[in-house]
Amino acid sequence: MTSSLIEIRVLEGPNLYFPRAAIKLTLDISALAAASEETALRFATRIGLKNARPGAPESGFRQRFALRAVGRLVRAVAQESGTSRLGVRVRPTSDQHQIVVAFPWSHRERAQEMGRAIGDVLDALLSKDIDAAVSAAAERVSTSEPGERPRTLTPSVPVVAVTGTNGKTTTSRMIAHIGRTDGRLVGWSNTDGIYIDGELVEGGDYSGPSGAGRVLAHPEVELAVTETARGGILLKGIGLTRNDVSVVTNVSADHLGQQGIDTVDQLAEVKAVVPRITRKSGWAVLNADDPRVYDMRNVVRAKPWVFSRDPDSPAIRETLNAGGRATTVIDGWVSVLTPKADPDPLVELVDVPMTLAGLSRFNVENTLAAASASLAIGIAREVVVEGLRTFLPDAEHNPGRMNFFSLDEVSVVMDLAHNEAGLEALMEIMNGVRRPGARLLLGLGVVGDRQDDLIEKLGEIAARDSDVVAIGHKEKYLRGRSPEELEALMRAGAERVGVTGVPAYPTEVAVLAALVGQALPGDVVGLMCHAEREECYAWIAEHDGSPDSSSALAAKVRAAAAG
Repeated sequence: MTSSLIEIRVLEGPNLYFPRAAIKLTLDISALAAASEETALRFATRIGLKNARPGAPESGFRQRFALRAVGRLVRAVAQESGTSRLGVRVRPTSDQHQIVVAFPWSHRERAQEMGRAIGDVLDALLSKDIDAAVSAAAERVSTSEPGERPRTLTPSVPVVAVTGTNGKTTTSRMIAHIGRTDGRLVGWSNTDGIYIDGELVEGGDYSGPSGAGRVLAHPEVELAVTETARGGILLKGIGLTRNDVSVVTNVSADHLGQQGIDTVDQLAEVKAVVPRITRKSGWAVLNADDPRVYDMRNVVRAKPWVFSRDPDSPAIRETLNAGGRATTVIDGWVSVLTPKADPDPLVELVDVPMTLAGLSRFNVENTLAAASASLAIGIAREVVVEGLRTFLPDAEHNPGRMNFFSLDEVSVVMDLAHNEAGLEALMEIMNGVRRPGARLLLGLGVVGDRQDDLIEKLGEIAARDSDVVAIGHKEKYLRGRSPEELEALMRAGAERVGVTGVPAYPTEVAVLAALVGQALPGDVVGLMCHAEREECYAWIAEHDGSPDSSSALAAKVRAAAAG
């Protein structure tokens, strides 16, 4: 017999379900879905669910009943085991026979025993006495060892937490740089690792709770900047009880179909956990141009500070009327708006290297977000301006994100570009430095844990928007797929726009070498680089390439615009 308990997951801090540590159960409700109406009613009576109408087995009504009944079962077992009040959240999944149940925990082992006991009650529905099964579950929980308490940290230094689908790493790096420009010892955690005062102390993906914990454990850190990814929130919860300033860059399709998140609206709900735990006296910095992000102002306690490239955005007007603040672009200047006051122009976009002379739409938004968060955390205006002017789009300040190089008369740009929005931004940048008559050559690559339709869409965008496209595999990130399977999906997308015979190479370095080898003077080579960033940097250096300075990059932009 298959167990009704599919998974117990311990969430160490604020999460999708509660603003504190919680247990998440994934349950198979096949037994309850298939039970006779008589059995379902007997179950409802035992757990105190009054006026129940369970509906016919396997019906939509039965599924709705099951959601309500399992939530009531958790409360009944908790009450009978000595817990008078317990919050419970129950959610359906894309599988009609699976549901998710979550409840807060104060003692780890007892809470996990509760999860195991709930699974056993559901297992007993069709074969044992239901009254006895519920009573036995309550007895197990009441006599279990309590276990340790949550280790969620309450910060003792200011914390800026950054989340979003695209731009969160660049934005968090910019904020950290501005903090260091202010003379503060900054610790920050992101998808690349943990940094203390600009030095990488441990590499790896630390966008979850362990990264934030490591940063805050450092005794000399004066400002913490944490990148908070979807996976960390869903799999472990956020490691902090609160933050002082939160930033949400945007929400778009990425990692859908994983951990029960199947739609962009559900993904936005996950991202909203970060601003929801921003302290009331702090600021939630939200993208006013993204409706899902802007809507998060309705679920936060903090004051709203929005950013938008459009100074006439209705969202800016609404936020100012509510007493919030905004950062936007007016006459080419990054400008801060406050209620009943004239705009404060901080710095011209052309003087912010990360915007690529204003060419990069995404990096303009990242600049607005970073400026807002830095001001919100209390950094002086002139320091913010200096930080924006000195943060460069190079391998030192922002590795792997829009890094530009020159090899003779060929431009190379490397970027993570891991989803549709990221690839479109990369193509936008490549076009912005292409001289008249030159070509765009793209090294296309994907990670294996994306949905088929997204992988095909990346192939379509790549073939549609470039003149030459080739596939470069990411062996470290196949994630259960074969290179041939990924090739087939990318080629299928390319064929939708009439491009066939797309070649494939085993590594990112190999596809970079192949594209540079066929590039002509003035051409632009783009690489979706994820797995071999350092190796690609080394290859470029070995072939007499060099990173573009901000002035060299601006010259390329001006030359392209003049053409």
